[in-house]
Amino acid sequence: MNWDIIKGNWKQMKGQVQSKWGELTDDEIDQAEGDRERLAGLIQERYGVAKDEAERQIDAFIAENKSAA
Repeated sequence: MNWDIIKGNWKQMKGQVQSKWGELTDDEIDQAEGDRERLAGLIQERYGVAKDEAERQIDAFIAENKSAA
């Protein structure tokens, strides 16, 4: 799965995003609107991680959810 699929199915993927990054609010997830850069920024802010770590977490999320889309 690539990010374009997640972006296209963002409304369906929001629950999985919330499960993975539970400290993000519903409003923050809505704000991300499937934008990978925005999601990475929110993860950085909320979890206090570097950009490369946020990107690694997103890559792991994509790998974990290959069959979801």
